[in-house]
Formats: sequence, structure tokens, C-alpha cells
Amino acid sequence: MSQGDVRQRIGYLVKQVAQAFRRACEEHLRELGLSMPQYAVLRALADAPGAPAAELARRTFVTRQSLRDVLAGLSTAGLATVAAKPIAGRALPVTLTEAGQSILDQADEIVLDVEKRMIMGLPPGEVERLATLLTACARSLT
Repeated sequence: MSQGDVRQRIGYLVKQVAQAFRRACEEHLRELGLSMPQYAVLRALADAPGAPAAELARRTFVTRQSLRDVLAGLSTAGLATVAAKPIAGRALPVTLTEAGQSILDQADEIVLDVEKRMIMGLPPGEVERLATLLTACARSLT
């Protein structure tokens, strides 16, 4: 591939899709009072109940400081709780509240709808192939 037009390079295209996906999701998540990082943390909490902040930061691709800010907002809104004392070690488990689960259910519908719109022009077999190729790309870099 030519190095001339950066807009045709894979890294650029991946970033372009990621940014467009985030913008489209946030446009609709805003109606629920959520940002994409807040949604990601709620989704991670549902997938890993009681996970410590360090694990949530890894799962959501944010720094611990950024995660602290997101968790503070979610806690203030009553969507997540951070334990006052650790269960084991020093890590404080974080859990999703009932209100958090309720808003996550609504947010999941929004994000899945955006994802469907993103891939609607691809033949079904190509969607699976795209997922396989993107997974291989991610593995190559880790």
C-alpha cells in the first residue's frame, strides 16, 4: 500500500471508524445522561461484577485517573457503588446498582443499534470475517 494518502492506511481507517462509532453512540447516549466512557464502565461492571478499579480501567481502555472521574460520576448518579472496605487485598470492589443495570439495558440497545447501522452494508459472512481480522490485528499488537 502506498504511503502517500494517509486516509487509505489501515490505522487511519480504524481510528476513523472508532471515532465515528463513538460520536454516533454518544449522540444517543446523551439522551440517557451517559457518555461513552460511562457506558463502557457500566458494561464492564455488568460483565465483571465486583471488579476492582484497576480491572475496570483495563477493560475500558482508560487510565486509573480517568476511571476515578467516571466512577465518581456514576456513583453520584446512583448507578454504581464503590465498597468502603476491600474484600481481599487492597482493591475496593465496584458494583452496578439496580438503577445502573436499568440504564445499562437502555444504553445497550442504543449501542447495538449503532453497531447494526455501522455494519448494515456488509454481507453477513463478511461481518464475521471482519471481527476475526480485527481480533487478529489486536492480538498482533499485544
